[in-house]
Amino acid sequence: MADIGSIIVAITLFIIYGIFLFYDIFRRGEKWGFLAYITAVIPADYLWYLGTDVLLVYIVLFMLWNVCLIRDLLFVYRKDREYDDILLFLGLAILIQIVLTAILPANQLNPQMQTNTGLWFYFYFPDVYTTTYGIQSWVNTTYLLGFRLTATLMIILTIWPMIKDIKDSDEHISLLALIIIDLIFILPFLWLAYVWIGGLGWPLTFLFAVILLIILLILTREK
Repeated sequence: MADIGSIIVAITLFIIYGIFLFYDIFRRGEKWGFLAYITAVIPADYLWYLGTDVLLVYIVLFMLWNVCLIRDLLFVYRKDREYDDILLFLGLAILIQIVLTAILPANQLNPQMQTNTGLWFYFYFPDVYTTTYGIQSWVNTTYLLGFRLTATLMIILTIWPMIKDIKDSDEHISLLALIIIDLIFILPFLWLAYVWIGGLGWPLTFLFAVILLIILLILTREK
């Protein structure tokens, strides 16, 4: 159980995230609001530091990122069609989180954060699946479902603007270009497939990629 001081710190970190999330209310026309993607990492990892279930930590993190994506799709992308900054700051936030998974749970800092995680090279990620692709005994199934759904929503929100741009484009898009676009999303699909079914995710990845290619072909059939 966290003490009152830890709770106050956690609330403060969420407020800092909220400041950048709603930054346009204070200063319009500036890009500081994109820092919400990065500041979302801080309260989530602080919850991890306090001993919160690691799956719940990632649910919180993905929810914070999804709120940022929804904000930007509604108020940034829809207004000026600019998507580069959204991808840039989301990608940067993901990279920072990956780096922190190697630093924060280190034996020299807080080895208790290694609980229910597996070591992949230098990085500690939730250890959800057994070697036979079953679910580990420690896993809370409600948290696991929330983890899967928030991760899926994040991928959908990430690729949706790209699909919409292709649909609205008046230019002819070749089959080779569509295949390249499809291949770009192999890694996110592979990760999402692992989230849902573990090490057997590659067939699901292949299915996702084929479905996306079919969608792209349908959207560009008259161009």
